[in-house]
Amino acid sequence: MAWLEVVRTGPLATVQDRGRRGYGALGVGRSGAVDMISHDSANRLVGNTFRAATIEVTTGGFAMRAVGSMTVAVTGARVPLAVDGRPAPDYASIHLGGGSTIELGYSTTGLRTYISARGGVDVPQVLGSRSTDTLSGLGPPPLAAGDLLLLGAEEGTWPTEELIPPPASALGAVPIEITLGPRNSWFTAASVHALLHTTWKVTEHTNRVGVRLQGQGPLHRSRTEELPSEGVVMGSIQVPPGGQPVVFLADHPVTGGYPVIAVVSDAGIASLAQLRPGSTITLKATTRPSWR
Repeated sequence: MAWLEVVRTGPLATVQDRGRRGYGALGVGRSGAVDMISHDSANRLVGNTFRAATIEVTTGGFAMRAVGSMTVAVTGARVPLAVDGRPAPDYASIHLGGGSTIELGYSTTGLRTYISARGGVDVPQVLGSRSTDTLSGLGPPPLAAGDLLLLGAEEGTWPTEELIPPPASALGAVPIEITLGPRNSWFTAASVHALLHTTWKVTEHTNRVGVRLQGQGPLHRSRTEELPSEGVVMGSIQVPPGGQPVVFLADHPVTGGYPVIAVVSDAGIASLAQLRPGSTITLKATTRPSWR
């Protein structure tokens, strides 16, 4: 058997998979990796099945020791990477011998890095998922120095490639695709126009629950009555009374009492997962359904 020993966590490191789907009616959110594209890429590089859990590291500063030989990969936010003190590549398969230590520096662009190991991180499942939900407390607690993580049996076929191209760095405001609705009619036409023609800034209020955006002016409602609480999905853009929108991410609540003006696409959620405070985005409406 092989294990991972956590040496250092950085600001936040959690175990994540593709989440616990189908429990919204019970008040349980999906959770899972915020940047699902990077999570899947990490698993692909080590030949894991889609069910395998990875380690999601926020901003970097993580280190772990291999107890037994293993193959790992690091994707997502670009960070300086070293194995036993020697530089190593991200977006590539890395073969570790027993006792080797892999260290992540801190990212200068991007926010979340994903570490996969062949077989997947094997922590107990809660409602069919190994994900840590920081809002509800379901799943394993955030990782701490000294934790030992057993590797599981989620191996698939070895991949034909040992490296894949990393995503290109964004230049300027990042375009994010959205679908308007279900409550865009609760806002003035001018506010819907502003939603689509404003450059929005990611504020310091960003975590696994959501991202608060800031624009030049607030979005105004055309209907002022109270909205009964209704279900919300990942990517929902909810507008509280202050008029500055909030985009729900993986650990969002399952219901909300503020109107949802639009929903972000899956690819847009992955992009938002990597945006640091101060980054800017634009929102582009599409006609493709975005409901999950």
